Amino acid sequence: MWSRLLTLTCALLLLPVPALAGAKESVKALAPSGLVLVMDAEGNELVAQNADQPFVPASVAKIVTAWLAMEVLGGDYRFETRFYLDDKRVLYVRGGGDPFLISEELAPLASQLVAAIGKEPLTGIVLDSSYYPADLRIPGIEDTQEAYDALNSALAVNFNTIAAVRSGNTVRSAEQQTPITPLAISQFRARGPKGRGRISLTQEPEVSLKYAGELIAAFIGQAGGSVKGEISTGTVPEGLEPVYVHKQSRTLAEILNQLLIGSNNYIANQVFLEIGGTLGGSVSLEKSLKVANSMLAANGLAGAIHLEEGSGISRDNRFTARGLAQLLHLFEPHATLLRGGKGALYKTGTFSGVRTLAGYADTAKHGRVRFVISLTGNTGTLRYRLLKAIQAGL
Repeated sequence: MWSRLLTLTCALLLLPVPALAGAKESVKALAPSGLVLVMDAEGNELVAQNADQPFVPASVAKIVTAWLAMEVLGGDYRFETRFYLDDKRVLYVRGGGDPFLISEELAPLASQLVAAIGKEPLTGIVLDSSYYPADLRIPGIEDTQEAYDALNSALAVNFNTIAAVRSGNTVRSAEQQTPITPLAISQFRARGPKGRGRISLTQEPEVSLKYAGELIAAFIGQAGGSVKGEISTGTVPEGLEPVYVHKQSRTLAEILNQLLIGSNNYIANQVFLEIGGTLGGSVSLEKSLKVANSMLAANGLAGAIHLEEGSGISRDNRFTARGLAQLLHLFEPHATLLRGGKGALYKTGTFSGVRTLAGYADTAKHGRVRFVISLTGNTGTLRYRLLKAIQAGL
C-alpha cells in the first residue's frame, strides 16, 4: 500500500519534467546558439539558453519606451500644438512634439482653427519648433530617404515623410487625404522612386518645417481660410497668448498601440523625447535618458537595460534577457497594447544580422509566460518557430 502511494506521488511530482525537457530540447535543436529565456508568472525560469549574453534589442526596445511613457505620462496624456495670432494676422504655430499630426488630424484641426481666427486671409505663418533643440540628433538615424530615418521634430506632419507617386516629371499625392504641396513635389522629384513610394524629409529642420507649414496652409484653405503671405520659421513673440490649442485626438495609449503594432521609429522617439519634458522646459535626448535611467534604476534595471534612444534603431542599445523579462513583468498591465495572435502578445525587432522577439505567450501547463528571443542571422521565421515550440512544450 505505502509502496504504491510512494510510486504514485513520485510520478505526479515528475509530470512537469518531460514538458520542460521537451521545450528546452526543441529550442536547442532549432537554435543552439540563440538566446532564449522563458519565465512563468512567479519568475521561475522555465527555459534559459544563452540567457547571460547581452543583446541588441532592435525594435523590441519600443516596449521599454511604451512602459516609460505609461508610467511617466499616463495613458490619457494628449500631445498639444499651440496657435497664436498677432495684430497683423500672422499665425504662429508652436509645435509640441505631436507624433500624430497626420492629414486625418490636420483636417479637423484646420476647421477648428479657422473657426477660432476667422476666414480673413492670414498674412503669413511662422513655425516655432523651439520645443526641441535645433541640433537634435538621434543615434542610429541616418540622412537617407528611408521613412524609418525621418527626422524628429517638435513640429512635423505625416511622420516627417512624403507619400507620393512620380511619373516622369509629374508628382501627385499617394494619399487621397493629403494635398500635394510645392515642397513635396520638389523633394519627391529629387529623391523619390519612380512610381509610388514614401520618403523621409531630409535631416535639415528648415525643410521639414516648411513642408509642415505648406500642409497646414493647404488644410486652412480647405477649411475656408487662406494664407496670402510667406511661410517662415521663428519663435512666438513674448506675451502673445494662444488663440487655439489643439489636443491630439488620440490618447497616448492609442498612440502606443499604433507604435507597437506599426513599429514606427519616428513615433517612438517623439514619445521618448516627451518623457524628458516632465523635467520642465524644452525637451532633449539627455533629459529623456535621465528620466529613463532613473526609472530603470528604481526598478533594479540600471545594469540590465541600456538605452541610447527610444526606438531601437541604435545598435548601441543593449539589454539582458533577464532585465527585459523583468520589464515585461512591469509592462504586463499594458500587454494588450502589443500585437497579438495565436495565444501570444509580442513585439518584433529586426536589424541586419539581428532578429528579436519578446512578449507573452499562453501555455497549457504554466499559464501565461514571458519570453525573450534574440537570434543572429537574417532568418525572420525562426523566432516564430521558437515561440511555437515554447507554447507546445510548456
